[in-house]
Amino acid sequence: MNALQKYFVYRQSLINQYVKGDMTKEEYLDSNLDAVLSLRDKPFRYVDSVEKGLFNYQYYNAMAKACKMEAKYSDEQRLLIEDKMNYYYSSKDNATMKILKLLDYKNIEAYFIKVRSKFLRGRLFEIILKDYENMILHSQNEAILNRLREEGVFSEGSKKSLIDYYINSKY
Repeated sequence: MNALQKYFVYRQSLINQYVKGDMTKEEYLDSNLDAVLSLRDKPFRYVDSVEKGLFNYQYYNAMAKACKMEAKYSDEQRLLIEDKMNYYYSSKDNATMKILKLLDYKNIEAYFIKVRSKFLRGRLFEIILKDYENMILHSQNEAILNRLREEGVFSEGSKKSLIDYYINSKY
């Protein structure tokens, strides 16, 4: 098993612990960030496989969520931290586009998800990678949304997220 495979196995064990209630969402996010950074201190520069793309997605998502948590506790640096967070979310969207292109939009399902947040309602969508166990991506990016629609893999209307317990819990 290579290092990427080990990371995804460990990530799944973290998800299982979170689902069972053995850790909070914040503990899950912290542990996932630690796991991402222990594998690589930066994302892959050249993404030639879906697995590398998925790692980059996880890397940028973990970094963005860490910034989001940090921004809650830092009034002085809030704007700088939010800029970094937005950079990481944008990079995560770039990783998402790369993954979708590598998959040629095959065996993908996407739809808006039902959320408690009024800000995210009608904006946040879920992308299911059917050939990859427990690989669920999220975005609000209009370019990704439009491309999913063009490729015929986006279902209109809202559905409950496959990971609703995670999406609709605060941290």
